[in-house]
Amino acid sequence: MPQSGNSSPVVVHESKLDRVKKNFRRNWQLYTFLIPALTYFLIFHYIPMYGVQIAFKDFYANLGITGSPWIGFEHFTRFFDSYYFWRLLKNTIILNVYGLLLFPLPIIFALMLNELRNGPFKKWTQTLTYAPHFISVVVVVGMLVAFLDPNTGIVNIAIAKMGWDPIPFLTSPDWFRHIFVWSGQWQTLGWGTIIYLAALAGVNPELHEAAKVDGATRMQRILHINIPSILPTIIVLFILNIGNFMAIGFEKVLLMQNSLNSETSDIIQTFVYQTGLLEGQYSFAAAIGLFESVINIILLITVNQIARKVSENSLW
Repeated sequence: MPQSGNSSPVVVHESKLDRVKKNFRRNWQLYTFLIPALTYFLIFHYIPMYGVQIAFKDFYANLGITGSPWIGFEHFTRFFDSYYFWRLLKNTIILNVYGLLLFPLPIIFALMLNELRNGPFKKWTQTLTYAPHFISVVVVVGMLVAFLDPNTGIVNIAIAKMGWDPIPFLTSPDWFRHIFVWSGQWQTLGWGTIIYLAALAGVNPELHEAAKVDGATRMQRILHINIPSILPTIIVLFILNIGNFMAIGFEKVLLMQNSLNSETSDIIQTFVYQTGLLEGQYSFAAAIGLFESVINIILLITVNQIARKVSENSLW
């Protein structure tokens, strides 16, 4: 017997798990491409994290990780109370802040390249600036040693031609930071512009046409169209840079370091290398490396949250 009266349709709410399953079944081919990357991170990044526990142990190789005795935060206390802690921390922070201040250079360079209308000259400039990225760090430091040598370096020869005394660039603590940061910019500037140029390629040309009709100058179009269009990309890359704030180019610092410039070239990563690999203090070196990683994580989360609230653009 049919029921009379108003009957409302039953609304079935789909759970989040059901939506995930449905999305996976629909796009399983795309998820398949993630398997190599996930496998890489699992094997080389997550599984080795099991060994982080030696930072809280007095590790002995013959006892293994599980057999070594726990000592808590003793290694951290030893590092924080050491006389070299503040010098290592200061040098690490100064080098990173120095490099971070030059973060806008690839953006400016990309905006300049984007405005070039001479095709061959633009391609030649791009190739010339990208090329240093493919040079090994060892070769770059070798070039610095050859060019800045006080006796035979081309830079000091030019300085002597002008009547000045040669400058010991690579043995002077005052020059180390400048040489390290600016040589790094020379090596990475062109490569760093690729992402920004790709973002600029996605700017709607109709916006520029409309701005030209309204009488906007080229600089006004750069400030009010190009920069706002690539701002999300800029914010994401800035957050990623902050996430690696404490991770300086260890190999380059080690190659440039010597007993005369150690006052400014001693950083946390080179100290970890010295204590861990050269002196065999594995637990102590692991504690210092863990301290460095914790700072990076805190900075990454903090800057990401700030960017999310201020600009609504973030990593997550």
